[in-house]
Amino acid sequence: MTASLAGWTPRPRPQPAQLVGATTKLVAFDPEPHGAAIWQALGGDGPEGANARIHFFPDAPYRDAEHFTATYTAFQKDWHTMVICDAQWGLPRGMASFMRIRPEHGSVEIGAVAHGHAIARTPVATEAHYLLAQHVFEDLGYRRYEWKLNADNEPSHRAARRLGFTFEGTFRQDMVTGGTNRDTAWYSMLDSEWPTAKRALEAWLSPDNFDPQGNQRSTLEGLRAETG
Repeated sequence: MTASLAGWTPRPRPQPAQLVGATTKLVAFDPEPHGAAIWQALGGDGPEGANARIHFFPDAPYRDAEHFTATYTAFQKDWHTMVICDAQWGLPRGMASFMRIRPEHGSVEIGAVAHGHAIARTPVATEAHYLLAQHVFEDLGYRRYEWKLNADNEPSHRAARRLGFTFEGTFRQDMVTGGTNRDTAWYSMLDSEWPTAKRALEAWLSPDNFDPQGNQRSTLEGLRAETG
């Protein structure tokens, strides 16, 4: 079915200074306070450090915090990177970037997503993605929200599906990165799909969805099936 463009106008670029939730605060990337802090949150130096968590990132592997910071500072010419902080302490715990920003089409990709150990598989990470999508669809009125990934990156596949993105296909031999072939898998969420995803995310994030030990009572996928 063809989406209506009645009243459509190009939308603003996503470049929020901050997005605030109950457990999460996202702030715009600033190299001086954030670069080294993100690097450490992702594991720091060493073979089992940050590079192990972000080896699918553009230009990875990184030599050290300085190299990582310089790379993502340069990317800000076209991207808008948000730093994921826990609301309680305000400490950087991860990151996500608005990229492939196309205001004239109402389309933007969220990419270079990384969750440090402290927030991996926690409400902080999930609420961060809720806030990012809410900004795109509700604050800016975008039509399309993309998630693209190296087809070999199974954790990223799982994250996209869990959050409610729809798999669209794979661009075979799409890039050469680090001297290796990259097939790129494409996922998307449309503005018409956001209300269902939003209801499920809000239900999952509700304190009532967690037992006293912090374990989820219902999965996000299950709640989305119920609320859809």
